[in-house]
Amino acid sequence: MYRETKWQDEIVDSETKELIQDGTDQSAGNFNNAEHGISDAHLAALIMFSGMLPQIRANTVEKKTVTLTNTKRVPFNNSKKSVALAETRDSLNYDVEVEVVEIAGTGIVGEFDITDKMLNGFKIAYSGSASSVTVNLTIKGGSN
Repeated sequence: MYRETKWQDEIVDSETKELIQDGTDQSAGNFNNAEHGISDAHLAALIMFSGMLPQIRANTVEKKTVTLTNTKRVPFNNSKKSVALAETRDSLNYDVEVEVVEIAGTGIVGEFDITDKMLNGFKIAYSGSASSVTVNLTIKGGSN
């Protein structure tokens, strides 16, 4: 366990050269105590970080911009598109957030459907009648 050292400067009267305060001994014992404290703090940080690693990986975030196109007429829609992930996930327990950036053509976007989740990708489609929709995707989690 680290034992804190109270360091003090040596103070000498400049005129009389009289010692007013002894300074802390700069010895191997004091310096080794500091080294042990640094080592203990480093080890504690590593232990704490390794315990947080699963949580950090679970919060892995990937962003993509994708354009989906629909060439069919209402009520049909063929906008389903595969999206590859840059980082393979450890589980299918990841979320995909969708933000519409642009809508082309007349019609509506409707709902988004995320299907066929895999460790390295998924499929996305919209249900509306717009001819194309550009979306920003934020993929979160899925890593242990």
